[in-house]
Amino acid sequence: MAVEIVYDTHATTTDNEADIATGWLPGRLSELGRRQARELGERRPGDGFAAVFTSDLQRAVQTAQIAFPGGRPPIHQDIRLRECNYGDHNGSPVCLVAAQRAQHIDNPFPGGQSYRQVVTATDAFLHDLATEWNGSRILVIAHSANRWALEHLLSRLRMVPVQAAVLEPPLAPARSVLAGQADHPAVPDAADQPTSRPTGMPLC
Repeated sequence: MAVEIVYDTHATTTDNEADIATGWLPGRLSELGRRQARELGERRPGDGFAAVFTSDLQRAVQTAQIAFPGGRPPIHQDIRLRECNYGDHNGSPVCLVAAQRAQHIDNPFPGGQSYRQVVTATDAFLHDLATEWNGSRILVIAHSANRWALEHLLSRLRMVPVQAAVLEPPLAPARSVLAGQADHPAVPDAADQPTSRPTGMPLC
């Protein structure tokens, strides 16, 4: 057996709308984001999920709590699902962080971490998920770096290099669902795409 994962990024934040790369700062949902979070709950009222796992950063927790206000399915926070820590550049303009992305696949941002470290943390999360939730369907709400990590980790034989996942993300709606299993390729859930952010809206 395996764990089935359905992935969604957190809803739109005020930083997203201002083109700010939030990184490890908490962030908060904008009015659009709160509406998106409610729509997520309406679109997936339980949906057979055994649990929801989120980053412990405020914007991801808010998304889950607004989507599932009754605590069903149960919501679990996990620090390993955090966005990449941009260190000195947390809260900087998205264009500045994006321009440096290629330099920090293996080398950490000053005062922060590398994308490879995000992959390592996400891999540890997947290992525990497979051990503790075998046979379950799980919703994960996190950030763009985690999605890229999952693209790499869940692709068959890890044929999607970290560099390709981070620097050449798939052309898809900004909040597309990633569904997959720990021992199978990740594939888009084309039948149930969430509401997209406005074109060009950054993920962070």
